Amino acid sequence: MSKKQTKFKVEYRPLSELKLLDSNPRYIKQEDFERLCASVQNNPELFEAQPIILSDRTGELVVIAGNQRYKAAKEVGLTEVPTVLLSGLSEKKEREIIIRTNVTNGKWDWDILGNEWDIEELGDWGVDCSFLGSDSGDVDSLFENLDDDKKKAKDIKIEVVIPEEMGDTKDEIKTAIEGLLADYEGVKVK
Repeated sequence: MSKKQTKFKVEYRPLSELKLLDSNPRYIKQEDFERLCASVQNNPELFEAQPIILSDRTGELVVIAGNQRYKAAKEVGLTEVPTVLLSGLSEKKEREIIIRTNVTNGKWDWDILGNEWDIEELGDWGVDCSFLGSDSGDVDSLFENLDDDKKKAKDIKIEVVIPEEMGDTKDEIKTAIEGLLADYEGVKVK
C-alpha cells in the first residue's frame, strides 16, 4: 500500500512576515489564552501538526486559521511558527475556512471523560468540567456529613448549570443526574 502525498507543506515562517486577520470573528477568554500559551510552549509537535493556515490572496500572508495560536506563540517568545499556505483562494473560500476551522462539530462523551480521565487535567487542557465537580458524580459525598434525618434532602438544594455548548447532550446529562439522585428521598430534578 502506498502512502498518499499531500500537496501542502508545513513551513516555519517568522511571525513578523504574517498578518493577523482583520475583524477576526473568534476570540478566547484570558484563562483559555493562558492554556493555549502553555500548549504552544509545551507541545511543539501538536503545534506543527496543527499549523497556522495562511492565505496570500491580498498579497500578504494573512492568518485565516490560527490567529489565537499566533498570539500565543508571540506571547511565549517564539519568533517562527509552523504554517501552511493555501495559495489562490477566493475571498468566499477564505471566509468559509475561517468559520469551518472554528466550528466545534463533535460532542463529549461525559460518561467516559468523568470516569476514565482526570478532571483536573481536562480542565488544564481547556475542557469545561465544572458541572462534574471534583468527585465526578460522587453524590454520596454530598450527603456523607448529614445525619439520617437530614438525608431526606427536603432542605438541600443543588443547582447544576449545564453550559449552552452542551447542546443536544443536555437531556442526557439531566437523565444521568436523575439516575444518580434516584436513591435519595425527596430529590427532584427540574
